[in-house]
Parts: sequence; C-alpha cells; structure tokens
Amino acid sequence: MENVESFTYLESIIDEQGGSDADVKARIGKARAAFPQLKNIWNSKQLSTNIKVRIFNTNVKAVLLYGAETWRTNTTIIKKVQVFINSCLRKILNIH
Repeated sequence: MENVESFTYLESIIDEQGGSDADVKARIGKARAAFPQLKNIWNSKQLSTNIKVRIFNTNVKAVLLYGAETWRTNTTIIKKVQVFINSCLRKILNIH
C-alpha cells in the first residue's frame, strides 16, 4: 500500500492527519465558481430577495457544505465558510 499525503474519497479531500483545510478550500472554490453562474438571478428585479436567498441556499450553499459533516471544524474553518457566505449574501442584497 502506498502512503500519500492526501486523497479524494467521495469528492472530499482527506489528508494524512484527518484535517479538513484542503477540502474546505476546494469546497469554497467550487461554490465560488457556482455563484457567478447564477448572475442573472442575482441581478433580477422580478425575483424577491427571499427567493434569491432560497436559490443561493439550494444551489451555492449546498455545493459549499457538501461533506461538511465529516470536517474537523475549528474556528478558522468556520470563519472561512462564514466569510464566503456573507460575501455572497452582500452581493445578492447589493450591500457593498
């Protein structure tokens, strides 16, 4: 059996210490890529803020938090995730 520093299992990155930093970074990257794909929705005047937030939760936040149950969370990881969520919500709500 080969020793590796990290590997991907069920789309989650697992490192040799069982840490979650690489997986969290990858998840934020995937969610960051998903967010602008819905730009027409975020800029829509016909959709209510409530609907936009629901679409964010089901499409972007779901990508972000996929596999989060397995993360070894600490304050740094929680802060990174919260910063990303807050920045997306500010863009949706046009708060700059």
